[in-house]
Amino acid sequence: MILSSAVQRAILSQSRAAAGAARQINSLSRRPASALAACQGGASSATGVVSIGDAHAADFNNHPRRRRAFSTAAVRDEPAPSPTPSEHTAADSSEKSFVPSPGRKYRFFRNVEVTPAGVAVIRFDNREKKVNTLSFELMHEAKAMWDAEVHANADVKSVVFTSAKESGFVAGADIFDISSVEDKSTLVPVIEEALDFFLHMKSKGAPMVAAIHGPALGGGLEWALWCDYRICTDSSSTKMGLPEVKLGLLPGFGGTQNLPALVGVQGAIDIMLTGKDIRPKKAKQMGLVDLVVAPQSLEAVAIETAEGLVNGTVRKSGPKKKSLVNRLVEDTPPGRHVMWNQVKKMVDKNTAGNYPAPYKIIDCVKYGLSNPDGLGKYKHEREGFAKLAATSESESLIGIFDGMNKLKKHDSDASPVPVRKVAVMGAGLMGAGIAQVTAEKGYDVLLKDRDDASLGRGVSYMTDNWSKKTKRRRMTQYQNNLNQSRVTPLSDATPSWPRHFAGADLVIEAVFENLELKRKIISQVEEVTPDHCVFATNTSAIPIADIAAPGPEVSRPQNVVGMHYFSPVPSMPLLEIIPHEGTSEEATATAFAVGTKQGKTCVVVKDVPGFYVNRCLGPVLVETSALVKEGVPLEKMDKA
Repeated sequence: MILSSAVQRAILSQSRAAAGAARQINSLSRRPASALAACQGGASSATGVVSIGDAHAADFNNHPRRRRAFSTAAVRDEPAPSPTPSEHTAADSSEKSFVPSPGRKYRFFRNVEVTPAGVAVIRFDNREKKVNTLSFELMHEAKAMWDAEVHANADVKSVVFTSAKESGFVAGADIFDISSVEDKSTLVPVIEEALDFFLHMKSKGAPMVAAIHGPALGGGLEWALWCDYRICTDSSSTKMGLPEVKLGLLPGFGGTQNLPALVGVQGAIDIMLTGKDIRPKKAKQMGLVDLVVAPQSLEAVAIETAEGLVNGTVRKSGPKKKSLVNRLVEDTPPGRHVMWNQVKKMVDKNTAGNYPAPYKIIDCVKYGLSNPDGLGKYKHEREGFAKLAATSESESLIGIFDGMNKLKKHDSDASPVPVRKVAVMGAGLMGAGIAQVTAEKGYDVLLKDRDDASLGRGVSYMTDNWSKKTKRRRMTQYQNNLNQSRVTPLSDATPSWPRHFAGADLVIEAVFENLELKRKIISQVEEVTPDHCVFATNTSAIPIADIAAPGPEVSRPQNVVGMHYFSPVPSMPLLEIIPHEGTSEEATATAFAVGTKQGKTCVVVKDVPGFYVNRCLGPVLVETSALVKEGVPLEKMDKA
């Protein structure tokens, strides 16, 4: 028996669609910093339908390890058993800084509130961080809180999990809890305790609702998957995903089993192998969430839904109904055979076999499909997680992740100039791109060029890009209109342009690579801008010191700094910030702050020929040319 050609074409079509994003980054796969992207091996398919409800709770109640769940020492005067020395040390130091009080019993949660209808509202709220993350300590405290206030409380009929932070639900697991463990095999019992806790919650039999606003990523989404109903807001900040593959890991809290059971194998494998974010509308379409509401009504709707789950007016969430084609692909042996072949081909193509995480994710999903009953599939998953955590690939990817986060913080005591209005000189491809990303982040933008024709092309570039985003539903029409309203187009013929520039806090020049022209522009700008205004040049080759050299054209050299963007600006994440010897710390800090807000990865580099990127690119091109002359095939070099 074989699949019909129509079904096979459907599989191929879905695989190609899922691989689209991966192809866009394929050209970067040979660069060290692209390891994150290289893990995003395109694949479209995979999963099975497995219930995660009452059967698991029953399994848990009969499990011999039930009494060995998380310690309650986070809120009681008892020693907390720690799976690792490093965790114990961290827990000791942090617990000393928190003293429970009637107004705040827990470090990681607000006090539990129980409504008159018996809905326990549990709000994540990490006191020490801007975002909520799942850590060993949080899981210990969650178990203690649940046992003390929910599990044996007959007044609690249902539960709502939400966040007290505007920054989001739960941004994922604390990855440094994992990296601090030297013997990764000890992670297996730690994860098992976490799973025991989730099963312990299910065993109460009270319906659980996850109310999500902002990011619910990694372990945050896995927590929500253990709930009976999921509601998210329609905010642009709300996103869901399992990005562990980007760190060389796999979802370890049941994600490789619970996600396929909910949304189907193909949707789940796409999410897990690419690590991409799922926005609210797509999440509703694929069955990841049951309801999308406005942020203002999230908690009220969640509480009402929890009440409905108890009285029967709301039905529990179930697996998304599959089409005939998807049933043939996912639920028949021939369909799965073709599906997994296509998935493997996509992963092989995009990772060249260099990253073990995508293959282990596939293995866990396949194991769950073959062994749907009992808890063995979760054991297989956590053992796979520990093995991946011990790999050099995961260590390197976590190192890149750590480095990228550190790059978001400028190592300087200087305070940046408060920036409200940014002027961009030059409305060509670079200038218009800079203006676009600046307006999108809430700045008022002045876009100036020599004549209306040049200016019009720059404005059209931005509006066309925003129209495309709106058409593709990546931007609302309201946001499109708001972005356009922030941009003021100006030309040399506009009599009022000096008055507009009088309010600029930062001027970014993006004109031709001509030293005389750039110094002339500085002279014009300094005549009309306030003394605090920082002048940034987008040069890619001219020394910043030459542009800022004191003279008749330049009277404020301390305010001059390089901000070298890469084309196309809206798509390329890197930004080189180049101070010359006379640049003030405040000017550098201002450039860094604006670049970071623009969503760029900022690197501060020396004012030397080629700065950083082009300085690296030169030797690479020399070596590449030499290899070509020696007859090395281009395809072989691409794969090196």
